[in-house]
Amino acid sequence: MMMPPDHPPIPPRKVGVLLINLGTPDAPDTRAVRRYLREFLSDRRVVEIPQLVWQPILRGAVLTTRPKKSAHAYRQVWREDGSPLAAITRAQTVALADAFGPGVIVDYAMRYGRPAIADRLAALKQAGCERILLAPLYPQYCAATTATANDKAFLALAGMRWQPAIRTLPPYHDDPAYIAALRAAVEAGLAALPFAPEVVIASFHGMPARTLPLGDPYHCHCQKTARLLSEALGRPLTVTFQSRFGPAKWLGPATDTVLAELAASGTRRVAILAPGFSADCLETLEELAIRGRETFEAAGGTDFAYLPCLNDSTGGIEMLRSILSRELAGWVDVP
Repeated sequence: MMMPPDHPPIPPRKVGVLLINLGTPDAPDTRAVRRYLREFLSDRRVVEIPQLVWQPILRGAVLTTRPKKSAHAYRQVWREDGSPLAAITRAQTVALADAFGPGVIVDYAMRYGRPAIADRLAALKQAGCERILLAPLYPQYCAATTATANDKAFLALAGMRWQPAIRTLPPYHDDPAYIAALRAAVEAGLAALPFAPEVVIASFHGMPARTLPLGDPYHCHCQKTARLLSEALGRPLTVTFQSRFGPAKWLGPATDTVLAELAASGTRRVAILAPGFSADCLETLEELAIRGRETFEAAGGTDFAYLPCLNDSTGGIEMLRSILSRELAGWVDVP
């Protein structure tokens, strides 16, 4: 059937894959960090305190003191190509560009900051994507990460008259491909060290303890990842949680406390990994690799190693290709 000559152009039908990560400031300076933290800490999924109580605290004590300190931390890990999290997520996107065939467009977005989820969804729709897989890159499900990323996408979809069909990537904390990729990366990382760690720590991002009885499966997912990885490695892992914020009780034990206690009790050699992060970022490169080392050595430790995330490594990309292909089944025939 011939279209009328004045009909707007219709792009070929395509499928989109939108990788989603947490977010990052645009620059390692106080102004950019303040803008990022304002958006991040205003998310009701992240801070579950009534806004009438929280917003005065956020706009007062938090946003007048924390941005300067966080900007200093970002400057210690900032790369020539920008924030580590953004640069690595961009590299993952490039590596997956041709992984699913010519009819699939792979893009990425950040829940907070840029590129924004709404902007990239609109771009995928404009490019002809009538089906889109949302892929929050969080192995362990948490309302403050996976759910809020999906929320933001659904909010953007609510403003579209013609919505694409949507699928969402489920948590992959116990996926065999994920565990195998972690095992290979950890074994290679440990083999390359000039020392043999007495203890290997698996540090996950912390969450308020109340999220567990409220029904968030995050703590259980973290524990299962650690158990499966420990079994695959054939060695024990010490599970800890990092990045506490505020006076509330958080999931524990705390990573910094465990590092200090291990060194004080005579442990001299430690390696640490962060299996809850799909890409290295401030929380891994500054909080663990820099401050974690300082904490351990100040308490008497002598050898400390941080093992990088899967990032855009060959094993990491193959793992993402595997789990994303599964979710695209029926939409595309993956080569």
